[in-house]
Amino acid sequence: MTKYRLNRLFNPRSGRALDVAVDHGAFHEHAFLAGIEDMPATVATLIDAGPDAIQLTLGQAPLLQSAPGKDKPGLVLRTDIANVYNSPLESPLHSVHVPDAIEVAVRLDAVAVCVNLLDLPGHPEVREQCIRSILALRTDAERYGMPLMIEPLVMQTNSDKGGYTVDGDTRKIVTLVRQARELGADLIKADPTDDIGDYHLVVQAAAGTPVLVRGGGRVDDRTLLERTQAVLAQGARGIVYGRNVIQHPHPAGITAALMAVVHDDATVDDALALIGGEG
Repeated sequence: MTKYRLNRLFNPRSGRALDVAVDHGAFHEHAFLAGIEDMPATVATLIDAGPDAIQLTLGQAPLLQSAPGKDKPGLVLRTDIANVYNSPLESPLHSVHVPDAIEVAVRLDAVAVCVNLLDLPGHPEVREQCIRSILALRTDAERYGMPLMIEPLVMQTNSDKGGYTVDGDTRKIVTLVRQARELGADLIKADPTDDIGDYHLVVQAAAGTPVLVRGGGRVDDRTLLERTQAVLAQGARGIVYGRNVIQHPHPAGITAALMAVVHDDATVDDALALIGGEG
């Protein structure tokens, strides 16, 4: 039954997906709210732009699911809350999941749920919390036929601003992606590697589980589209981008450009033309 919901996530023609993440408000970091201060307007804009899915929290998901019509984007429901992005960091660090998240996801007609698998230097207890959350969610996900997207995030200390940033070390990402696969992920949302040419190793570690590539912080449009093209060529099944869409001056335009690359194998220049140039 799990695979049935994924039929509403992946485009039937390309077999790929674009999921726009708008769950940033759950992480209690003011900087993450840029571009999504007005959530009803943000979600309405994205519905019109038409990505394959929008990733939301249980508090904001009704903004999507209350919209009429059967052709709106699917819902990917964020199921956990963490405080690892704050600057300065809070103490103690934590990652906790919504206890009835899978039942909530079923009631909200989600196509999948998303949960972190965090690897933080010096804080193995946070990864343990994530593993316990994943195992608890996995039990209910199996029962209700709800696809479980695990988000393995290898982090490194941010010496300039405090807190943590993404670590793009291929070996570390591959190791954590492999653990996500061993924990029973139906989908894996993983960061790009520093050497983008290594990304096939991440796909290999997922061992047939679809890999969707995480977007991270804002980059210029050409860089974003070139990176997207590169990871798709190495076997990624799609992308999960947040700030590169919601903080873009033209969210609908960049969505159209990304959809063209993901589903139609458009060239970067052709995709750029859909948004009128580089941002």
